[in-house]
Amino acid sequence: MKAEEIRDMTPDQLSDELVKLKKEQFNLRFQAASGQLENTARVRQVRKDIARVKTITRQKASEAKKA
Repeated sequence: MKAEEIRDMTPDQLSDELVKLKKEQFNLRFQAASGQLENTARVRQVRKDIARVKTITRQKASEAKKA
């Protein structure tokens, strides 16, 4: 997921996306622990996507406070 796509989202969409990514991260961790994880790189991608969503959420909140 690209930062541009995330910036176009509303705050509600961002929170929904964050919940979705956290659920996926949980499932990936569970699969890794049980030895069923096929794509190990996906764990890292999801972690970075979560960071992107959180960063942009904070940026939007900061801009809203300034305005």
